[in-house]
Amino acid sequence: CETCSKEEAKYRCPRCMKYSCSLLCVKKHKLALSCNGVRDKTAFVSVNEFTDLNLLSDYRFLEDVGRTADAAARNCIVHSPATKRLLYCLRNKARGRNIELKTLPVGFTKRRENSTTFNSMENKFYWHLKLVFPHCQAEYTLKGVPDDKTLGDILKPYIDPVESDPVVCQRLKIYTASPQSDVRILMKIENRSRNSIRYNELDASRSLLDNLKGKVIIEYPTLFVVLKTLKNDMVVLGQ
Repeated sequence: CETCSKEEAKYRCPRCMKYSCSLLCVKKHKLALSCNGVRDKTAFVSVNEFTDLNLLSDYRFLEDVGRTADAAARNCIVHSPATKRLLYCLRNKARGRNIELKTLPVGFTKRRENSTTFNSMENKFYWHLKLVFPHCQAEYTLKGVPDDKTLGDILKPYIDPVESDPVVCQRLKIYTASPQSDVRILMKIENRSRNSIRYNELDASRSLLDNLKGKVIIEYPTLFVVLKTLKNDMVVLGQ
């Protein structure tokens, strides 16, 4: 068992392939690794390891995609004129702030979960935002983040040694224990090939709006919080 290292393993997680001996250890490993236990149907499989089971899995996956797309096409609410006007308004307001906001077709997960809104009276965005902490394999989703809030203030409840939540602080211990000067905030550059992934480095002292200007956003921003000494595989544009 890779959790307790005491008993003989009986189960293997379909998602991360970790061995466990009991239901308790299964739950512990899911909590520690933020693992949902569901097999990743889109995980890469080399040609040498490709079997009939992989082929069958791919076929069923495509069938599921077809059913999801068909169900989305029949959903009259998401195709209503009001929904289209709302999306047009969001893209137009973002364009006025030098942000290229792109929305995905109906049925995509990011389209479904996006909760970004624009307040006309306050004349500002309230963003749906995802924070990814790759060194701890942790993700957090924020809703209604005002665009005039600085990135430093957004991150305080997560990595600030004093102001962060104790449970979150324990999980992100590698960040809270590191000097704040080592923390870097990156955002993936969209519309690049898979073998040429690059990131923009953002300024924690500036507002979310200032950092998003001149960027392409697909549905909502996803920020990667990394440490300077551990981000070797994440190449910042210009390096």
